[in-house]
Amino acid sequence: MTDFTLNAQARTDLGKGASRRLRHSASIPAVVYGGDKEAQSLTIVAKEIAKLFENEAAFSHVLELNVDGAKQNVVVKALQRHPAKGFIMHADFVRVVAGQKLTAKVPVHFINEEAPVKKGGEISHVESEIEVSCEAKDLPEFIEVDLANAEIGTIIHLSDLKAPKGVEFVALAHGDDKAVANVHAPRVAAEAAEGAAE
Repeated sequence: MTDFTLNAQARTDLGKGASRRLRHSASIPAVVYGGDKEAQSLTIVAKEIAKLFENEAAFSHVLELNVDGAKQNVVVKALQRHPAKGFIMHADFVRVVAGQKLTAKVPVHFINEEAPVKKGGEISHVESEIEVSCEAKDLPEFIEVDLANAEIGTIIHLSDLKAPKGVEFVALAHGDDKAVANVHAPRVAAEAAEGAAE
């Protein structure tokens, strides 16, 4: 069982300058909000949070946030990363309240990708994560997309996926049936055929 625990300290020194100083001291600013408590500004050791999020499952798991010894269950709402270097610069967490629905982004796992490739198709992954709404106990680690029966020209939409029990796709609930992946003919072959026609 992976340990999804993160230690943090309450932070009173706020503002851009304070955030910059924090990052220089190998920590990052973070915030936790939601539930019936006030939003709280935090400090987290950069190395600790980077290690936690090396595990993809941490993005779609209820985490135990230990703030100065007081534990609370949270999910990650957003991570702000450095545009060039990719390291985490800021984190937003939302408190988990039993019986209350939460929204979280869950990674997409594509399986049986070799099937359409054997038929000569190429696969484009349009979405790498899907926003879901559910209770914390129903939060899936990932959403599986099976490409075993995908033919060339197939577009897989959110409505083609089976949501786990108790889980709702947020975009679909708002009437947006997003494409998640598509299988298309290789561009090289298409260009060669066009060239021959000319």
